[in-house]
Amino acid sequence: MQTVYALLPLVAAFLAVPQFLPQLARVRRAGTTAGVSWSWAALTSVNNGAWLGYFALSGFWTALVPAISATVLSGQLAVVLARRGGGMPKRPVVLVSVWAVVLLTAAAVFGRTGLGSVLTVAFALQVTPSVWTVYRSRNTVGVSRGTWLLIFGELLCWGVFGIHEADPRLIVLGATGVVASLLVLARVSWRRPRRRPWSWSWSWPWPWPWPWPERVPVTQENGKIALPRDS
Repeated sequence: MQTVYALLPLVAAFLAVPQFLPQLARVRRAGTTAGVSWSWAALTSVNNGAWLGYFALSGFWTALVPAISATVLSGQLAVVLARRGGGMPKRPVVLVSVWAVVLLTAAAVFGRTGLGSVLTVAFALQVTPSVWTVYRSRNTVGVSRGTWLLIFGELLCWGVFGIHEADPRLIVLGATGVVASLLVLARVSWRRPRRRPWSWSWSWPWPWPWPWPERVPVTQENGKIALPRDS
C-alpha cells in the first residue's frame, strides 16, 4: 500500500503536465472563449509558480514538472484569452497583481510555512472565477471537458496523498479541486434549453366537419361580376 501512495505524486504529475493543452486546443478549434475565465487562467499561472517554490522547499521533486507545465501553459492560455477578448480585463488584472504580491511577501517574510499557509486558500481563489463564469454563461462551447477531467484526476491524487502525509495544505487543495472540477463538468454537460420565440397558430381539425364547397365559375357581364344563372 505504501508503494501506491508513493506513486500518487507521479500519477498527479502525469495528469498535470498536459492539463491545459485540451483547453488551448478547444479555444482555437471552437473559435470562441465562451465560458472560459481569464482570471482563472492568470491565477492558475501565478499560483502554480508559487506551488513550484513550495514543492522545491518541501523536497517534492516529482511535483516540479507539473507545476512548471501548469505555470507555462495556463499563462499561455491567459494570453490567448486576452487576445481573443480584446485585451486583459482591468479589474482582474489588479486582483491577480495584488495576489502575486501577497504570495511573494508571504514567501519572503515567513518562508515555506507562510507560503504554504497562503496557498491553502489559493486554489479556492483560483477556481472561483471559473465556476462563476461557467454558471453565468449561457454558452459554454469554449470550455474543455478534457482539461477539467485532468484537473479532477490530478487533485484527487494530491488529496489522497495529502491525507496519507497528514499535510493539511494538500488535503484542502485536493478537496477544493475535486469539488470545483465536478461543478464545472456538471455545468458543461448540462445544456440549457434554448428559448423558442412565442408563436400562435390556429388550424381546423381534420377531417373537416363539412365537405369543401364546389367551385362555381364566375362570369363578367357589362363590367360587373355575376354568378351564372341556373338553366
